[in-house]
Amino acid sequence: MTVIDLKTQVPGPRSQEIMDRRQKATVSGMALLTPVVISEAKGALIKDVDGNTLLDFAGGIGALAVGHCPDNVVGAMKAQADKLVHTCPLVASYEPFVETVELLNDIAPGDFPKKSALMNSGAEAVETAVKIARSYTGRSAIIVFEGGYHGRTNLTLSMTSKYARFKKGHGPFAPEIYRLPFPSVYRKPDQMDEETYVDFCISQLEHAMVAQVDPSDVACVVIEPVQGEGGYVPTPPRFMQRIRDLCTEHGMLMVADEIQSGFGRTGKLFAIEHYDIVPDLLVTGKSLASGMPLSGVTGSEEIMSSPQPGGMGGTYSGNPLACVAAIETIKTISNPDFLKRATGVGDKIRQNLEVLAGKYDIIGDVRGLGPMLAAELVKDRKNKTPAPETVITLRQEALSRGLIILPSGLYFNCIRFLPPLMISDEMIEEGMRVLDQSFEALMA
Repeated sequence: MTVIDLKTQVPGPRSQEIMDRRQKATVSGMALLTPVVISEAKGALIKDVDGNTLLDFAGGIGALAVGHCPDNVVGAMKAQADKLVHTCPLVASYEPFVETVELLNDIAPGDFPKKSALMNSGAEAVETAVKIARSYTGRSAIIVFEGGYHGRTNLTLSMTSKYARFKKGHGPFAPEIYRLPFPSVYRKPDQMDEETYVDFCISQLEHAMVAQVDPSDVACVVIEPVQGEGGYVPTPPRFMQRIRDLCTEHGMLMVADEIQSGFGRTGKLFAIEHYDIVPDLLVTGKSLASGMPLSGVTGSEEIMSSPQPGGMGGTYSGNPLACVAAIETIKTISNPDFLKRATGVGDKIRQNLEVLAGKYDIIGDVRGLGPMLAAELVKDRKNKTPAPETVITLRQEALSRGLIILPSGLYFNCIRFLPPLMISDEMIEEGMRVLDQSFEALMA
C-alpha cells in the first residue's frame, strides 16, 4: 500500500496562492527549494494545503531525525507551554535547561567532566565554539576546509566554503581564517590511488602549518566529520586522525561540527564516533531538539569554563520549550534500538542507490556514512563533469510524483538523503521507486 497520495499537481492552486503571497512579502535571498506549502506533517509524511500527501526525504535539512511531530516531543512541549514559555536562562534557572545540558554532557564523546552551552542556531553554536577556543588558547587563527559549511553569520560565513552560493556580495569577511584542501576522494587526481591522495592531503595540511599559519597562532581546527552542504563527503579516517594528532601536539583545539551529521544521522549518536576520536569541542544542532531552535557546544569543564561571565548566552538560548523537546529527542535517539534502526535505514537506501547507479550512468558516485548518504550526478563518469541542471530537473520530477528530495554539493550536483530515521522499509522502497521513475523520465 502506497503512502503518497496526490489530489492535484504540486504545487496545487491553494499552494500556489500562498507561494505568490510569500514571494511578494519576503526576500528572494531566502532561497526556497520546493513549492510545497504544508498544512500538517507526521513521521515521514507531509500533507500540503491542497490535500496532497508527500513522502519527505528532506527531513527539515536534517533537523527531524525522529520525524515530524513525534508524540513524546509534542506532548512535552504542550505540557511545558502551560507552565513556562520563556524567561531567559541569564535571568533565572529552570530544570529543563539544566537537564538538557546534563544530557549533552553525558552523551558527548570523552570520559572526563564536561560542560555545555546552549544557543539557538548552528551558526551561533559554531561561533560560540570559536569564541571558547580563542578564550582558552589566547590565539586567534581558525583552520577550516574547502567544501565546509558552518553558517551564515559574518564569522561562520567567513568560515564557509561554496562562495557563489552563500558568500557572493556579503564581504568583507572576518580575518584569521585559513581554508585548507579537503580530501574528497571521488574527485582525486586520476594518477593517484585513494591512499596516495590522502597522504598528499595530509602533506598539504602539514605544509600549511609552515606556509600559511604557525600552529602557535591557531585557536582551533573546525571540521565536519561528514561534510553536509559540501556533498556528504566523509572525512578519510587517516586525515581525521592527523588533525587530532596535530591539535594535541600544538595545543590547537579540535572542533567537530556535528550540526548536520549528529544525533543518529550516521547510525551513531555522533559521526566522530566512527573514527574513535574525541574532539575538544562538539557542536550540535538541527535534530538536537526535533526542529526547535536549539544548538549546543560541549567540551571539557576546563575548556568550557574559559570565557568570562557574560561572554556567552542570549535572550532565547535554551528556551524552555526547546529544552523539553531536546530532552525527549535525546532520550529517543540515544536508545540503541533507534540507532540500530538508523543503520538499517542507511543500508536500505544505499542498496537502492547502488542499484540505480548500475542503471543510470549519470550517477557518478554514491557515498556517505550510515544513513547520511548522497548521490553525485555528473555529465560523464570519466571526466566527472558536474550536472547541477540535472539535479534541478530530477528534483522536479520527483516532486511531481510526491517525493521531496534536496540538493547539496560544492557544485550543487548532489542529491542528499535526509529522511526521518524512524521511516519504514516500505516507505523507503516507495521513495526509491519514485526516484527510479524520475531518473527514467530524465533519460526519456
